[in-house]
Amino acid sequence: MGTRWSVKLATARALAVEDLQSGLQAELDRVVAQMSHWREDSDLGRYNRAAAGSWQTLPADFAAVLREALAVAALSQGAYDPSAGALVDCWGFGPAPARRQAPAAAEIAAALRGVGWQRLRLDGERLYQPGGCRLDLSAIAKGYGVDLLARYLQARGLSHYLAEVGGELRGQGCKPDGSPWWVALESPDGTGSDLWLALDGVAIATSGDYRRYFEADGQRYPHSLDPRSGYPASGLASVSVLHSSCMSADALSTALTVLGWEPAQNFALRHNLATRFLRRRGAGFEEWLSPKLQALLE
Repeated sequence: MGTRWSVKLATARALAVEDLQSGLQAELDRVVAQMSHWREDSDLGRYNRAAAGSWQTLPADFAAVLREALAVAALSQGAYDPSAGALVDCWGFGPAPARRQAPAAAEIAAALRGVGWQRLRLDGERLYQPGGCRLDLSAIAKGYGVDLLARYLQARGLSHYLAEVGGELRGQGCKPDGSPWWVALESPDGTGSDLWLALDGVAIATSGDYRRYFEADGQRYPHSLDPRSGYPASGLASVSVLHSSCMSADALSTALTVLGWEPAQNFALRHNLATRFLRRRGAGFEEWLSPKLQALLE
């Protein structure tokens, strides 16, 4: 997934740490083998190259992730869209070479012809390829990886841990001294945050315009793309979502980033999400916390 992972855990049991690490790595390797858009031999890569009109059988994990991706796509009315792979490549944020200039309008229009979550038909673990559809699950697969790490640890009777993949986290239980797993919300300027959360049976995912971007002709182009317009999303510097599922938090943080300041607030209120938004204001940031997150902090 092009990033790092870590697990911190507290237990009184003697553990074969190397065996545990190998088992956790195998969980993440399975996600990569199934859902990486960087590997041509992944199940996702094979689907993206499949002939128009064909049905492809997906592994169970892949199907579960795509099912959630389609649910978030429907909820957000396409602000998040797992079929936006061609658009991601067009802007140079996928396996295609990175760009130093924004693509031409004609290139964007051509990429958009393959985008559209409504074109995807998932029947159990069989997925229809309508032709020209290229999936990109990078905005949800990391969160699913965190959930897999947590599931693996729980299955082995380990219930006090903090699992992380590329900045997405899930905490359970507490440290040996009884204190919770505290995490500071990520800040776009890298200075950290005064806002700390205790994670116990809950996950957090963050999206932002500062993680991946390029600059050209004095303009900043972040990697969070609006699959409805074909252009990078603007208006939100950072979105954090607290959720029982890291997979869901991951996809929702992307959808909210694309929706923008006021529509994202309305979405968070309508669906009772625990969220924190930051938008740029001069040299600093304006913050908004949803009522659900405020209640958790209190």
